[in-house]
Amino acid sequence: MAKSDLDDLYGDKILEHCRSPRNHDRLVDADAAAHTVNAFCGDESDVQISVDGGRVVGVGAQAVGCSINQAATSMLAQATEWVLLDDLASLIDLFRRQMKGEDLSEWDLARLGDLAMLSSVLNFPVRIKCTLLPVSALEEALESVGTG
Repeated sequence: MAKSDLDDLYGDKILEHCRSPRNHDRLVDADAAAHTVNAFCGDESDVQISVDGGRVVGVGAQAVGCSINQAATSMLAQATEWVLLDDLASLIDLFRRQMKGEDLSEWDLARLGDLAMLSSVLNFPVRIKCTLLPVSALEEALESVGTG
């Protein structure tokens, strides 16, 4: 793999989230929590959410494993906080569509925020599961609060 390929994968925003993860503290009073593991590589993602008035008011997210998993977990936690539960499913769907390689509008990319930077992973298909691991944890947590 050429250095420029790695530079494309590990862009500045991905490295920033890996080095300084957002919402990294575990929520002890969470309304729901989930833990997911990628059996292929051993990556793990933990997500806790607090909900009030139909809105995610608190997110805790921790990741163990590769930089992509850690960055995706941080980015997802940041994108999820303060989002209405009714809007969260469409945000998750939008991110999944991006990770399938669908072309998204500028508006959709803006809606994804930092998550849009993870499109670089599409050049490394084996790493796509790394980006979707925290999504699976979030979906599992949402199911337990009745929104999945």
